[in-house]
Amino acid sequence: MSGTPASGNESPNGTVTAERHGSVLLVRVDDGKANAFSVPMLAALDAQIDEAEADDGVGAVVIAGNDRAFFAGFDLNVIRGGDRAAIGELVSAGGAMVRRAYGASVPVVAACTGHAVAAGALLLLGCDHRVGPDAPVKIGLNEVAIALTLPDWALTISKERLSKRHLQRCVANARLLDGAGAAEAGFLDEAVAPDAVVGRALEVAAELAETLDARAYASTVRALRGDVLAEMDASVERDRAPAD
Repeated sequence: MSGTPASGNESPNGTVTAERHGSVLLVRVDDGKANAFSVPMLAALDAQIDEAEADDGVGAVVIAGNDRAFFAGFDLNVIRGGDRAAIGELVSAGGAMVRRAYGASVPVVAACTGHAVAAGALLLLGCDHRVGPDAPVKIGLNEVAIALTLPDWALTISKERLSKRHLQRCVANARLLDGAGAAEAGFLDEAVAPDAVVGRALEVAAELAETLDARAYASTVRALRGDVLAEMDASVERDRAPAD
């Protein structure tokens, strides 16, 4: 699968690179491990969406992880490090990224290339269409099982995108799902052969780029998702507020 390199950003915690496939911008993230969210990684990913929105030639974005994972959760070294300012910065950056994907003016498609746990699963919920592997991967929100509480913005997007029938099990009971289970619960829209995930995501994104009017899409997203986006914005701002 070949494409035209677009741009990339190096960070101490991972590499975010992009390549053009016609009217689709494929953004790959690989930290050599499980793609745990860090502030530099999230900033680099955000910059790629900036570029896509500013380029009239880009009609959709695909976000792909590495061969091991789409994204893991937040960097636990930070979460468990006790620095409340650093924790708040990381959690708010994660919330802003999920909100950014959900409110982007171009469709965002997830190529869930492996595990997607905690913040990684939340990013799936922020994407228009989610393609994942029909395989025994782990996808879901395990925060309660590891003694963490989901921030308000995470609860907001979970209630918006997950199946009501699975919400209790996925959020409060912290159940992790395989690819097929994740599609049933609402983390994914379809589960395909693992080696077909990125290709299928590109197909979906190309179809969206070709068939959707860009202005109408952007205005419809604002109208359709506006209340949820505003609620997420307010939650992120609370996370950013200095601790008393």
